Amino acid sequence: MTFPNHTVEKIGGTSMSRIGELADTLIIGNRKPDDLYHRLFVVSAFGSITDLLLEHKKTGEPGVYALFANDDDDHSWLGALSLVSEAMCAAHDAVLSEPADRARAEDFVRERIEGARNVLYDLRRLCSYGHFRLSSHMHTVRELLSGLGEAHSAFVTALLLIRAGVNARFVDLSGWRDETECSLDERIARGLGDVDLTAELPVVTGYAQCREGLMQEYDRGYSEVTFSAIAAYTGAQEAVIHKEFHLSSADPKLVGEDAVRKLGHTSYDVADQLSNMGMEAIHPNAAKTLRQAEIALRVTNAFDPDDMGTLIDDAPAQSPAVEIVTGLNVVALELFEQDMVGVKGYDATTLAVLTRHKVRIVSKTSNANTITHYVDAPLKSVRRVVTELEKVYPSAEVSVRSMAIVSAIGRDLSGLRAFSRGLSALEEANVEVIAAHQAPRNVDIQFAVARDDADAAVDLLHRALVCSPLRAVVEQAA
Repeated sequence: MTFPNHTVEKIGGTSMSRIGELADTLIIGNRKPDDLYHRLFVVSAFGSITDLLLEHKKTGEPGVYALFANDDDDHSWLGALSLVSEAMCAAHDAVLSEPADRARAEDFVRERIEGARNVLYDLRRLCSYGHFRLSSHMHTVRELLSGLGEAHSAFVTALLLIRAGVNARFVDLSGWRDETECSLDERIARGLGDVDLTAELPVVTGYAQCREGLMQEYDRGYSEVTFSAIAAYTGAQEAVIHKEFHLSSADPKLVGEDAVRKLGHTSYDVADQLSNMGMEAIHPNAAKTLRQAEIALRVTNAFDPDDMGTLIDDAPAQSPAVEIVTGLNVVALELFEQDMVGVKGYDATTLAVLTRHKVRIVSKTSNANTITHYVDAPLKSVRRVVTELEKVYPSAEVSVRSMAIVSAIGRDLSGLRAFSRGLSALEEANVEVIAAHQAPRNVDIQFAVARDDADAAVDLLHRALVCSPLRAVVEQAA
């Protein structure tokens, strides 16, 4: 494969449910035949399919994987797999109008679902013997199931584009019936080896089977990792993620449609801060890959194809500004020990316990005898951490408190007095600030508030720090 100047573009699951519309606008639009190519599309599964295959991302409702993992011989996972088949067929029937295309898509679903059913049934039977343990195969099962959704959506998208006259090509990186073991780069090289980007439009699965195990390492963020790896491997001119909204200065539901601003241009540093706050422009590991390959990322609104979206690179800001305000519900885990001052080990031990229980740290503060971690985790997980810390430090006071962190983020916050202005805005509105923190790097400011005040705090800080003419403050100070 030769790699001309090209883009690698990704379409997310929510947007994929409207792929028929996107084919007419985003992918084809008013382009001349020669302009259709020099692009490679990486697609996620159709909306809700991965939830049905694994578990619901938000509610935790079990899908095929979770039911299979906890099967008590009622074989409920078999029924769940049938529901996946029905949902897949409904998804492609909604976008494919030609009976022949629908029939090919239905055959594809039948072959993949029946293949997975047979594999899982044989694995369950094999593990009924004492020498085999199902737990040792569950990562592989999760990988297998994940690939079904992306393979289906990529196959259907290729069918749709071919019917529209595009020389599209389905590229399956899911490793289906492939007995070879290879790295991610090797999998990509094999899948794209004979693709001609000057005359073909590859539609590639967002899941790639490889020895690294994308699901084990990145779980549901694997499609963006595949996307970034392809961009880096092919030396893309630009990487593009098409979302169902613009990357904006705040949630329009909280601050109003008229108040938000499209970012337009920001940095990977800001993208990292957004990921830390649970508002991912891109998975942090995927961003790292693009950054190291010196490939700029563009985030666009898939349904506004004429807009250039927001460019993310390493260029410095032309002038200081708060670019975005966002909030995240957290749990404050506080360890107080009167004898902590001057004694080493408390911090390292707490971190080890949090890591062991897979509790994600959002922020942290400490003083002479207190360490507070603001974590993003279910309360039951935090309680397990508390129990362990109390055993390690029986004389310490360990407490938890539910709250929210609202953060003002920008490439350069220097000279804006954003910290004091933000505190003043919250104080004037009688929003109690439990804690506040600004690091010397000047890319984010964090305000800890009660959860009930979080939405109001986002609106207040957005009005005070984004909508107000903060540049004038810098000019006056100069």
